[in-house]
Amino acid sequence: MTRCPRSLRGSLIIAASVCSAFAQQQVVGGPFVVNDGARSATIAWIVRDSEVTVQSAGSAAKTSPVLRVEKTTLTGLEPNKRYDYSVPGHADLKGSFKTAPTGKEPYTFVVYGDTRTRHDVHRRVIGELMKHGIPDFIIHTGDLVADGNDSSLWPIFFDIEKDLLSQTAFFPSLGNHERNTRYFGEIFQAEAPYYSFDWGNSHFIVLNSDIPNSAPSARMRDLFWAEQTKWLEDDLASHQKADHRFVIAHHPPFTAVFRRQGENEHMAALIPMLEKYHVSAGLFGHDHNYQHYVNNGIHYIGTGGGGAPLYDVDKPPAGITRKVVSVENFVTISVNGKSVHVRATAIDGQTIEEFDIP
Repeated sequence: MTRCPRSLRGSLIIAASVCSAFAQQQVVGGPFVVNDGARSATIAWIVRDSEVTVQSAGSAAKTSPVLRVEKTTLTGLEPNKRYDYSVPGHADLKGSFKTAPTGKEPYTFVVYGDTRTRHDVHRRVIGELMKHGIPDFIIHTGDLVADGNDSSLWPIFFDIEKDLLSQTAFFPSLGNHERNTRYFGEIFQAEAPYYSFDWGNSHFIVLNSDIPNSAPSARMRDLFWAEQTKWLEDDLASHQKADHRFVIAHHPPFTAVFRRQGENEHMAALIPMLEKYHVSAGLFGHDHNYQHYVNNGIHYIGTGGGGAPLYDVDKPPAGITRKVVSVENFVTISVNGKSVHVRATAIDGQTIEEFDIP
């Protein structure tokens, strides 16, 4: 395979150089920025190399694209600064992003999830989100696509999200519909299915709550969860000086969807640890609606309304429920020093609720 050179030019313009061999490929996803920090970031895009068609007697043919991820990792950046980037020879491969601040500078991020189906609805959610301004970064609570192993679905996801992701940074979590796919690590440059990062005066932890798909045997799944839980506690303990700690996962510990109550024992078992280490809020997906609970001082926010079919909120947990509504939505969180303001917005632009986290 021909290797293309990369370069960093100037303090504001980032250019990823490409060679003539790449110019013949079709870009089907991106560009987007991942692993964004105060002094480094990775720009990536997805290339369709070719396709494979399979068919058996009496069935329709199925064609799947062969995807490859192109990327460039940039270092030596300055904190809390916006950078523009472009790929010469590809007019669509350009965008911008902001590096993370290192102090108490204000910032805003948006959370949503479960964009896996009803692509027209997913597109409306993203369109409404962009009307409210581009956030510093995005957190996706999982179930990006209906089947993470189906290569034909990833170009659809990125086509819908292109205008948004080309202007901000992206931090996704694994959902059960990703099915622990290798595409997740390759596309989003994730070395592990769980990770953490700092942004300003806050610390963010993104967990892999999809235990059934984490390993092929019960023993290996138990080992995976034990290792992740130990990592989580170590990570929380070492970031107690942060003003805010946010924990993100696909599966919520609480739900108003009656048929799902009691399903996520692993996440419910983490509640004492989240309380011990003074987590500000937990951000979750999985249930296709909006949910907000407060339990022992911690806010639990469910925002799985990115496009998948809605679920009823038919049995809100007693004593902790603040707001539950079955509607497509996204959540905007603004941090300014020790102040955290949360606004949940429905697909029609109406505010579902607003509140502050002390």
